[in-house]
Amino acid sequence: MRFALAIVAFLIGVGLGGYGIAQTTVLNGPSELTATSESDSDAPVTVIGGETLNALDGRQDVTISGSDTIFAAYARTEDILAWVGDASYNSIGFDTESQDLVSVTKTGTEQSVPLPAGSDLWLAEYNAEDELDMRLRLDEEFSILVVSDGTETAPSTVAITWPLDNRTPWAGPFMVGGALMLLLSLIFLVWAIRNQRRTRGPRRKSIKPPKSQRMPKLPRQRSYRVSKPKAVTTRRGRRSASRMIAMPALLIGSLVLSGCSSDLWPDLAGRDAIPLIPSPSASTDADAVAEERQPPAATVRQVQSIVTDVAEVAAAADASLDTEALSSRFDGPALKLRTGNYETRAKDSAFPALAPIPTGRLAVALPQSLPKDADTSWPRAIFAVVEPTVEEPAEGAEPVEPAAPVALMLLQASPREQYKVYYSVALEPEAVLPPLAPQTVGAPRLSPDTKLLSMAPGELAAAYVDVLTVGAESESYELFDIERDGLIPSVGVEARKARSEALDDKAKIEFGITPGDAETIALASNESGALVSIYIEETERVTPVEEGATINPEGATKTLSGLSGTKEGVAATYGDQLLFYIPPIGSDEKIVLLGFSQVLISAKEIK
Repeated sequence: MRFALAIVAFLIGVGLGGYGIAQTTVLNGPSELTATSESDSDAPVTVIGGETLNALDGRQDVTISGSDTIFAAYARTEDILAWVGDASYNSIGFDTESQDLVSVTKTGTEQSVPLPAGSDLWLAEYNAEDELDMRLRLDEEFSILVVSDGTETAPSTVAITWPLDNRTPWAGPFMVGGALMLLLSLIFLVWAIRNQRRTRGPRRKSIKPPKSQRMPKLPRQRSYRVSKPKAVTTRRGRRSASRMIAMPALLIGSLVLSGCSSDLWPDLAGRDAIPLIPSPSASTDADAVAEERQPPAATVRQVQSIVTDVAEVAAAADASLDTEALSSRFDGPALKLRTGNYETRAKDSAFPALAPIPTGRLAVALPQSLPKDADTSWPRAIFAVVEPTVEEPAEGAEPVEPAAPVALMLLQASPREQYKVYYSVALEPEAVLPPLAPQTVGAPRLSPDTKLLSMAPGELAAAYVDVLTVGAESESYELFDIERDGLIPSVGVEARKARSEALDDKAKIEFGITPGDAETIALASNESGALVSIYIEETERVTPVEEGATINPEGATKTLSGLSGTKEGVAATYGDQLLFYIPPIGSDEKIVLLGFSQVLISAKEIK
């Protein structure tokens, strides 16, 4: 009976363990699926959509070939389609029935596109010759753009490989269960063998013979000694038993070792997909805002890359006074003021350059957020604050006072253009920025005529010009924080009066302050306030009051105008970039000037 139990347990163990091993070998499916698309279209662009990339779960191994040169980039789908615009392109889809890729050509009016390398829209970009391999894990909101050089046909072959879930979560339990049954069979076997050795065969009860009558004595015969038969040797039996014990032991060891992998056991905790971009850790209010809006116009990584490139372009242009190179990353008032500085320095190399765009820590990155229920439109804005890198002074040298942080307001006019610095100001020493939305959420851009603030952004320039012109008599004077304003002491009523009194009786000076011809940019802050950038221009006209009197310009005005003296007079124009914080409507706070930049942009003789 014990031997029978050992045999049954052994067979069950071999069956369970064998089925577990078969699940990981002959019964196991493929570990990956590769789908391929071949296109004969003449379109210059191919777009692999997020739905196609996520047709199957897991990472996406993308292989692109069929062209001498290959460029690929990934970004949000809306951004890629906006960049493609009216160009023809191949859209790569996934056929669930054939488990293969299909290419559909979307015909447009353009048969070529610019080379997209270096666009601020891309989260990452790749270049290769003949064949490009990318290993990605993109969410459905992201797509891949593929071109050759923009004018040639896009690479014709696209292949995507996904890993398949060929885990065998019940193989481990089957193998361990088989090992346990083999162990049980081993126990039964040892028990049976020990019992057999102890008994050495079956026991029988002795039977007494019946009493018989006494027989007469017979003559005594010669006796012979007969030796006892030797016991049957058990060597063969021991070897056989050892083999019977060793076989289950070996099977148990192999099954236990085979079932050690985590893929061979049920995943009771579950496996979550790894997102490309981590979800923002923000407050409940920020989460509510994120639900109502799309992801911001740029990620923090994109903002850092953009600002770094801006700093490099500015440094190179400042050194060579190259206005054309500067215009690749500057526009609006920021371009006008830096160009004015270049003109002055071209005439006097000793004239100081403007403060460089720092390459230090990105203290603030606030991209514009985009409404979900609206088309992805341009222009887009980014607000950033960069802190200069503080270098340790040389031994024995006096410490250098660090430069002020620089606040940048950047605009991207269209999908195929780069972000350009539209405003660049140095923050005031005591400036404190208002609470801002998380970088991963962004801030909405406000309309110039919004009624949600204590003053509409479109009215700010005119109101501040009035304060500078008439001072305390202005109706808007009480709305501004005059005590913390660093510009009024140099261009306000009292400053202009002091400059007039400093002139001799032979000349007079006339001042003018007007809102500049530039776009007002307002980005919402938390607590319903806003950061607002504006531009104003100041003019000074110095003319003689006596016939024959000579006006002698000084400083930057003399350098830029090229005049050492004139009997007609001199007109100078200054450009002022200003950054304000406007509190929400109904607030007791005042409008605060957070930073400004003032540069002489023109000086000439009055004709």
